[in-house]
Amino acid sequence: MSTISRDEVARVAALARIELRSDELDRLAGELDVIVDSIAKVSEVATPDVPATSHPLPMSNVFRADVPVPALPVEDVLAGAPDAEDGRFAVPQILGEE
Repeated sequence: MSTISRDEVARVAALARIELRSDELDRLAGELDVIVDSIAKVSEVATPDVPATSHPLPMSNVFRADVPVPALPVEDVLAGAPDAEDGRFAVPQILGEE
């Protein structure tokens, strides 16, 4: 039994301003039916005793701990800079201001 009609697909396509040919409307209605049926099957199995799963493999936080460390010395940071002035990077002016 079809749950998504050709007219519904045409209406949603019009709302989204997507032009679809007649054959595309028929094909998409069938494909959307398969998706709706698949969701219904999953909903049948998803009972309160089945935990929700966001990923098929167990995962944990992969970030390192955020531990503050001393900053690099200004001299070391500016050593590789093409130009520096008063302990800061010197860059060309781009706005033409004084």
